Amino acid sequence: MRIARFTAGGSDPRYAVVEGPAGEEELLVVSGDPLYTPLNPTGERVPLEDARLLAPVIPRSKVLGIGRNYAAHAEELGNEVPDEPLVFTVPNTSVAGPGDPVVVPAWAGEELHYEGELAVVVRRICKDVPRERWREVVYGFTVANDVTARSLQGPDKQWWRAKGADGFTPIGPWIETELDPADVRITTRLVDGEDSRLVQDGRTSLMVHDLGAIIAHVSSAMTLLPGDVLLTGTPAGVGPVRAGQRVDVEVEGIGTLSNPFVAPGR
Repeated sequence: MRIARFTAGGSDPRYAVVEGPAGEEELLVVSGDPLYTPLNPTGERVPLEDARLLAPVIPRSKVLGIGRNYAAHAEELGNEVPDEPLVFTVPNTSVAGPGDPVVVPAWAGEELHYEGELAVVVRRICKDVPRERWREVVYGFTVANDVTARSLQGPDKQWWRAKGADGFTPIGPWIETELDPADVRITTRLVDGEDSRLVQDGRTSLMVHDLGAIIAHVSSAMTLLPGDVLLTGTPAGVGPVRAGQRVDVEVEGIGTLSNPFVAPGR
């Protein structure tokens, strides 16, 4: 089941179940927030083309990222593969939605990178989750672009600015609740005008630390709350993106997250 958050005709944000094949989707509007209330269809239907999709969840608490979780990506940046998940925190103010422009700050220089990823949305309050029971605390999955100011990761130490600036964590287009994430394809395309180039092509089966290990490790130290988002790492192929280009990240079984990159003030 696909759960979207959207606005249409100037309405306040609402939630809907996405129905229909690609190119013919409709939004079956539901009342309330599906993370906290049962799905109650209102009977209203909105064609997807008439709606603006928003980030499918705005974490009330936190976003947690996992670094160097694909061996080839760690190697391409000259890093060692960590023995346990390498966790970093990202503020919820960094979250953006599908289609939202990502501003390329002047301080990012020429090294603002795309990082296509599978993202996990937490279902309920949980702590010390056993590795084999990780699925019980997951609501669903979405697509993420873990935008990174690469040149600042070293000087800033904590990655607060390199990964946590406003708009640096686009997610969407919706949450897929029924995905088997063990071996799905992740691709990223860098689009520049008429040119579209495949820059990342990996599979989740290549993760160094799987979802059970990630959730067990994170929840051993930190309580997870409904709507928290976990970024699970990026395959090899990361590289720079500049204003005027677009990044399309697709996760098999979910969909495509597309965001233009713009100069400040645009």
